[in-house]
Amino acid sequence: MESRRFLGPFLALILVAVIPRLVIGGDIVHEDDQTPKQPGCSNNFVLVKVQTWIGNREDNEFVGVGARFGTPLQSQERHANRTRLSIADPPDLCTPPRNKVAKDVLLVHRGNCTFTTKAKVAEAAGASAIIIINNRKELYKMVCNRNETDLHINIPAVMLPQDAGASLEASIKSGVSVAVQLYSPDRPLVDIAEVFLWLMAVGTILCACYWSAWSAREASIEHEKLLKDAPEELLKMETTASGVVDINTTSAVLFVVIASCFLILLYKLMSFWFVELLVVLFCIGGIEGLQACLVVLLSRWFKRASESFIKVPFFGAVSHLTLAVTPFCVAFAVVWAVYRRMSFAWIGQDILGIALIITVLQIVCVPNLKVGTVLLTCAFLYDIFWVFISKWWFNESVMIVVARGDKTGEDGVPMLLKIPRMFDPWGGYSIIGFGDILLPGLLIAFALRYDWAAKKNLRAGYFLWSMVAYGTGLLITYVALNLMDGHGQPALLYVVPFTLGTFLALGRKRGELKNLWTRGEPERVCPHIEHAQ
Repeated sequence: MESRRFLGPFLALILVAVIPRLVIGGDIVHEDDQTPKQPGCSNNFVLVKVQTWIGNREDNEFVGVGARFGTPLQSQERHANRTRLSIADPPDLCTPPRNKVAKDVLLVHRGNCTFTTKAKVAEAAGASAIIIINNRKELYKMVCNRNETDLHINIPAVMLPQDAGASLEASIKSGVSVAVQLYSPDRPLVDIAEVFLWLMAVGTILCACYWSAWSAREASIEHEKLLKDAPEELLKMETTASGVVDINTTSAVLFVVIASCFLILLYKLMSFWFVELLVVLFCIGGIEGLQACLVVLLSRWFKRASESFIKVPFFGAVSHLTLAVTPFCVAFAVVWAVYRRMSFAWIGQDILGIALIITVLQIVCVPNLKVGTVLLTCAFLYDIFWVFISKWWFNESVMIVVARGDKTGEDGVPMLLKIPRMFDPWGGYSIIGFGDILLPGLLIAFALRYDWAAKKNLRAGYFLWSMVAYGTGLLITYVALNLMDGHGQPALLYVVPFTLGTFLALGRKRGELKNLWTRGEPERVCPHIEHAQ
């Protein structure tokens, strides 16, 4: 029974650590971030809505990116003009067009000359704007060469991804009139979804920590009852905590190594079928987590069902309450998996994810501050390496590619909590990786267990200040995301120094650091009970 119980959570523990990061942003390639601004080439990079009309009927809306040069676009839809779209001839527009283009928006292929050359030729021909089709599916920032002069271009330039441009080109070639409307609405500084996601992350840790500490206290009380009148020989026997597994320093390091190997595997084998496999694994862990949470919650009202057991082949002794809730959990996970591409599927994903995180934090424990420090330090370095440094070897951020689900046709991998951006004209989701909640949560849960064992109040303990530090670190992560134009940010880069640093500083100030570091529990009155390292 115990091995079955641990299957989902330990499977999930590896999966959730693969993506311990928080991401918001589009699919813009950033190779040219270091290109300096210069006169005539100093626009901020903005996303652009390209609303289309095919044969006077409103059609698809595509997303492009504005250039560093050219006239800035209108930010409000009502101020943007609907203009006819025509194909440039020649397609690359490196030389003056052979067709009449007065006031049209020109659709141009990338290549054979600079972006600014195409824009200048289009402006000279009388075009009102230029749309350049990229030669790849993602977007690219259009900049100027360092030695370019005469950059006073007075028409806007926009880049569209390859598939969007090909669709528009095919419509024009079919003989149907095509018109476009270009505008770039401002993204709100703070979206309410980010507030809810912050509350969701902090609330998940809060619930998981109290459950973990309550379970530890109940187990300790039962243990003391059993040993109260036990003979001396029984006291000397080694005892183990039922249903709880402590991490040690070796497993903490190994955990991050395995997560790195699994991340590379995801990156190399990322495809539709591989994401389907991840969905199955996530569902297994989600079923385990949801079942565990429901059994604990319902056992208050159905105590008899939770205390009566039946033998089930392979699973061993299973309570009647567990048997009752399991079909619901399986059905919930299956329905989510089938409809996970629907707009409302994020609700089911968040429910399964939160239940899974809470269950893992109740089962897996950090025994002392030393193990917690090693685990979070390794995760901190793991985050930085795979988000930033991996670009030097793989020419792209491995973790961002995996999180987005590139080459899969899916909207990212399932090991994320997500909420739709509510007041953002660009839509999308605010997301946070499970690892950004689970890994710091292991240390914070240890803090609450220690406080309860030491009979410390909130102010004198470590749990409250660890929670405040975690919330502050996560808040600063969101600030960094907004300041850095939505570039993917590793949340642990900010969360770990705040959470771990606060814990270490408080422990040293109170003179308890040595005890926290090695024993992980307050000094006991009974000297004959030894702490198992």
